[in-house]
Amino acid sequence: MGNAKKFSPTKMDIGISEKDRAKIVDGLNRLLADTYTLYLKTHNFHWNVTGPMFQTLHLMFMDLYNEQWLAVDLIAERIRALGFPAPGSYGEFAALTSIKDSAGRPNAKEMIQQIVEGQEAVTRTAREIVPISEKCGDQPTLDLLTQRMQIHEKNAWMLRSLLEE
Repeated sequence: MGNAKKFSPTKMDIGISEKDRAKIVDGLNRLLADTYTLYLKTHNFHWNVTGPMFQTLHLMFMDLYNEQWLAVDLIAERIRALGFPAPGSYGEFAALTSIKDSAGRPNAKEMIQQIVEGQEAVTRTAREIVPISEKCGDQPTLDLLTQRMQIHEKNAWMLRSLLEE
């Protein structure tokens, strides 16, 4: 088992065993790390984008990172509701995330591509948590995952549209 197993979870009886809650939380920890990492990358690109699409991308990246910032809280609060502490340090996020850090200063097109890849990575991570959440009847987590996948898939589509010639 992942990081959730290292903690003593809160004792509770919500109809999901401690073992299953730990499995769900392991996935949510990764989702939180991916979301936070994507937030940080998107905010960085908001600050540093240049070129003819500056205004469009500057505003679009701001919309994206603001939405991601709110999502971080929703995911962390779900982890807490399941009785486990949420990861919250750069070190924990770096160990848990599937999103690669960006090196140097990418151009606008490379930024868009990296954000598309990040949106898709968050979607994949969320989708990986669905089977255990379904098996356990964890509808609140399933609802959160469905919303996150829908948002990230739409964001990836919109960003990919900017890359078409």
